[in-house]
Amino acid sequence: MIKVLIVEDDPMVAEFNKRYLKEMKGFSLSGIVHNVKDAREFLNKEEVNLILLDVYMPGANGLELLHFIREQKMEVDVILITAAADTEKIQKALRLGAVDYLIKPFEFERFNQALAQYKDKYALFEKREVFNQEDLDDRIFHSEQRPSGELIIDLPKGLTSSTLQNVIHVIKSKEGSLFSTDDIAESTYISRVSVRKYLKYLTHLGVLEESLTYGIGRPVYFYTLKKDKLSQVNMYL
Repeated sequence: MIKVLIVEDDPMVAEFNKRYLKEMKGFSLSGIVHNVKDAREFLNKEEVNLILLDVYMPGANGLELLHFIREQKMEVDVILITAAADTEKIQKALRLGAVDYLIKPFEFERFNQALAQYKDKYALFEKREVFNQEDLDDRIFHSEQRPSGELIIDLPKGLTSSTLQNVIHVIKSKEGSLFSTDDIAESTYISRVSVRKYLKYLTHLGVLEESLTYGIGRPVYFYTLKKDKLSQVNMYL
């Protein structure tokens, strides 16, 4: 289990983050603190893998805690969850090694994506000792080389690149098997209505093959991945 510390001065926001975290498999809440001083004391006593960190807090701010963590060479990862949206703070957080940056207010889908990607990387580093470039690009940096001049095309209104990437990630794990809208919604914690839109669009692109199954109750759409067509979505990611 990935042990998480929430550092957030607003008790209501901290509670929301706690509830969101409970929806995610593979994570356990180690504690909640409301300022940098208490966070430093907590880190000196307890094992923590990941911190969900706010910037604006009374006294020292979250970026000062992040600097302290790096200065002390603590093996702790940090995801910023904050209203701080200016370039200077974002750049500083990234330069200090923040693995993701969520700007308040945010949707649960974005929270889910941040933690799902973190969990994948965490598990990968636990299993592997050596990587090649292809592994790093595909599993860590999520980058693909595009031919020179290839365009990145906007998605239809209502769809986002980050959520599409999240959906595709889960679909890839189901390669060779049938899956439904409910299966993807359960794995991504995205609403069925939203998932349905993405699956319909991927079917339109030819990445998925759709079939309708009739049984007791409402008919159910099932999908299969056409792996050779995955390149059709590269321009949207």
